[in-house]
Amino acid sequence: MPAVAADGYARGWLRYQPTLNQIPSLELTMKSKPTLLAAALALACGFAQAATLRVADQGDALSMDPHSLNESLQLSFDGNMYEPLVERGKKMELVPALATKWTQTTPTVWRFELRKGVKFHDGTPFTADDVIFSFKRAASDGSDMKGYTNPIKQVRKVDDFTVDIETNAPYPILPDTLTTLGMMSQKWSVENKAENPVDRRKGIENTASFKANGTGPYRLKERQPDVRTVLVRNAQWWGKMDGNVDEVIFTPISNAATRVAALLSGDVDVMEPVPLQDVDRLKSGGFQVLQGPELRTIFLGMDQSRDELQFSSVKGKNPFKDVRVRKAFYQAIDIETIKDKVMRGASSPTNEMVAPAVRGFQSDLNKRTPYDPDAAKKLLAEAGYSDGFQVTMNCPNDRYVNDAAICQAIAANLARVGIKINLLAEPKATYFPKILRRDTSFYLLGWTPSTVDSHDTMVNIMATPTGKGQGQFNLGSYSNPKFDELALKVQSEIDDKKRNAMIHEAFKIHQDDYGHIPLHQQALAWATRKNVSVVQLPNNYMYFKWINVK
Repeated sequence: MPAVAADGYARGWLRYQPTLNQIPSLELTMKSKPTLLAAALALACGFAQAATLRVADQGDALSMDPHSLNESLQLSFDGNMYEPLVERGKKMELVPALATKWTQTTPTVWRFELRKGVKFHDGTPFTADDVIFSFKRAASDGSDMKGYTNPIKQVRKVDDFTVDIETNAPYPILPDTLTTLGMMSQKWSVENKAENPVDRRKGIENTASFKANGTGPYRLKERQPDVRTVLVRNAQWWGKMDGNVDEVIFTPISNAATRVAALLSGDVDVMEPVPLQDVDRLKSGGFQVLQGPELRTIFLGMDQSRDELQFSSVKGKNPFKDVRVRKAFYQAIDIETIKDKVMRGASSPTNEMVAPAVRGFQSDLNKRTPYDPDAAKKLLAEAGYSDGFQVTMNCPNDRYVNDAAICQAIAANLARVGIKINLLAEPKATYFPKILRRDTSFYLLGWTPSTVDSHDTMVNIMATPTGKGQGQFNLGSYSNPKFDELALKVQSEIDDKKRNAMIHEAFKIHQDDYGHIPLHQQALAWATRKNVSVVQLPNNYMYFKWINVK
């Protein structure tokens, strides 16, 4: 798999800087052709002309509310309108956003100095009151961002442009956890009855679902869910625009062939993900295909909390509470064939819930339990399921590369050991509310730790759900008290050697429990027209402020 750049993260981007002899010879005078002459002079000075960017994705951002769903596409898209205190740069480094400086004043207090002169899209000034409001909103019922606010005890106003964030215990990676937490206007939210985020589990929506009022480089012009969304440049943005995109037309196109056809015909400029079978075709056709490692890990989750599975032929008991059944499912999955046939080599099978580029990855724990259908059958028989059983599997069909095909392959694998899978593949608009309500027995999901740290996955995906943010996406409710104890210690430990040892111990506990079934990390695949230069981040975020259209 080709790397996108030497640093493994962002493909080199092109800047158009024409010389005078590249500009057509024009016999103009300021009096007769002022507009053309100004354009020519702008080109000569290397200024990029404003452009419209047409983007196609296999799914839509489900809401304009930055706190309603912790999902990569939504966070990426909304991140063009809403900004955090701290954000990621082009090499995934931490850089100032709405906070210009942050310092740890005590082991449990961080001070953030806010950027002055920033205005929301409606002209309201950004102040410390908006920060306090945004953190409270993100921690409220209905928020999908509680995992990032759970360690916070209090957010205090020092003055209009300074806030102190106090954590319950020392939290050395606090700035890393804030990179996806968008700041909202308290005034606008109250006036529009959007004080609390919408709850995707209940299908509730409010003004923030369809309208936006951030501080970011783009403003929301038009929103037609599942049809198209239009953003326009925010002329009052405080930052420097690296790109020249003045308008973005975002169109969800779920059908892969149709998405490719739109790029080939010139109807779109950028599309993702690229169907793996079309990568070579697009490259040979003169299009740019950007491929690189993704931080997301794809895995399977199993309901381990209910005494009886909701969607299963087994009555009166829950097979997934037995570690032998969970291990049998693991050993029944032929991950190498999925890699070769379904993923066409564009995946890296894993035994861990985090990718190699994530801090805390344990290389010695990354050896998978061998694929062994006979061993799986034996384990099922020992657990009392010699004839297997039937269970429903929930799977998205518009979120990952080949997600439905992966689920189909897994269903076929499990059928060979006597497990009948009722596969329910559906758009994420219905898939997410269902699984987030935990109306699922067996599901496929992917997780990208926004902190690029193992603790993010530990506390959100693997720790026991508490209702306060911990385990919010542990949808099968896997639980091990020793794991929870280690996750809490990892959160506060500042000694890297001790912290890494704790992560290793926690990961080993989870693996021995077969708490989840990790599958693989997938390769990102975006395609663009030749006149478009983009920056591809390994978290699959697309920031329009970095895109140039020549």
